[in-house]
This record gives sequence, C-alpha cells and structure tokens, in this order.
Amino acid sequence: MPYDPSPFHSCVQAKGGSPIRAAYCWSHARRKLKEVFDRDKSGIAAEGLRRIAEFYAIETEIRGLPPEQRLSARQTQTAPLVAEFGTWLQEQRLQVSKKSRLGEKLNYIHKHWDGLQVFLSDGRVEIDSNNVENLQRPIALGRKNALFAGHDEGGASWGRIASLIQTAKLNGVEPNAYLTSTLQKIAAGHPQSRIDELLPWNFQKSS
Repeated sequence: MPYDPSPFHSCVQAKGGSPIRAAYCWSHARRKLKEVFDRDKSGIAAEGLRRIAEFYAIETEIRGLPPEQRLSARQTQTAPLVAEFGTWLQEQRLQVSKKSRLGEKLNYIHKHWDGLQVFLSDGRVEIDSNNVENLQRPIALGRKNALFAGHDEGGASWGRIASLIQTAKLNGVEPNAYLTSTLQKIAAGHPQSRIDELLPWNFQKSS
C-alpha cells in the first residue's frame, strides 16, 4: 500500500466475519499539533504534545511484550490518559475558532477519535504506523534514486539490483555479503545452468 500522509478511511465489512476496524495513527495526530507549535508556539498545541508523549512513554516500556501484556498495560495505564485527552480535546475545540490553524488540527483529531482508540482494545495493534512507513520509505527512496540511472538499460539494471537487495533482506540475508559473494562466483565462472544456486534464498554465509 503506498504511503498516504493522511491514512484515515472508513471501516469496511469483511465477508463472513466482524467489521474491519481501522486503527488510526497517533503519530499523524501528533504531527498536526507539532506543525502548529513549531509555527505559532501555541500553548494548547504544546499541552496536546505533552499528553501524547505520555502515551508513547508507556509504549516504550511495553514494546516487545506479548499482545496480552501490552493490552493489559494499555487498559490500566494508557486508557485513562486517552480518556483525559479526549475531554481536554473537546474543551479546547469549544475555545478555538474552527477556521483557525489550530482549530483545524484539533478537529482533525476529533474526526478520527474512534480509530485512534483501537490500539487500546487490541494488543496486536501499534499506536502508530511508523513501522510500516519505515518499511516503505526505502522503496520510495530507491524509486527516486532510480531517476538518475541515465538511460533505459541503466534503469533496468538498477531494478534488477534493487530486486535482489530487497529479496535478500526478506530472506534474512545481508545484501552486501550476498552481492559480493554472488559477483565473485560469477567472475569465477559459475555456470549459468546452475543460476538457481545464486538466488538469495539459497545463499549460505559460510560460502
């Protein structure tokens, strides 16, 4: 799925199952307030950022724990803080013009409030989509870098190398070690009839 800087959408009905719930990203919500704070030094935005930081402090402590333990910690520690944030959010929306920059950001968070709470009811769900975005970012950067390939054949070669690098990563193989070993074998006369032996999933570090 391509990166969307505002990945909020409606829930859809899964065939033969429960409705799919969209888990919205607190990092995006935080970013809205950060934009206002950086530009206007808004005290309201600063308070919102402080409150969101409390959620993330808890997430740091429970990162890597089994889903059931994360869920328990979120329900006992994070849920009350999120509820307080919700009350605070509504209070600020009544005081700030909806047409102001801050008002638009607060309304943005309010609009997606239900989805922002999904992580409180499912320990498998992350508080934000940063991990997914970090996986997508190298692909986007690679595409941008490929613009400097020079010509069509250069672009095709770039695509082949990029595919090999990403395939190596998916198979838990360090790309530089894989490419070095593979190129050395090709230079040493590895037969084309045994090309399958050089594919990333067949790479042996000892070789």
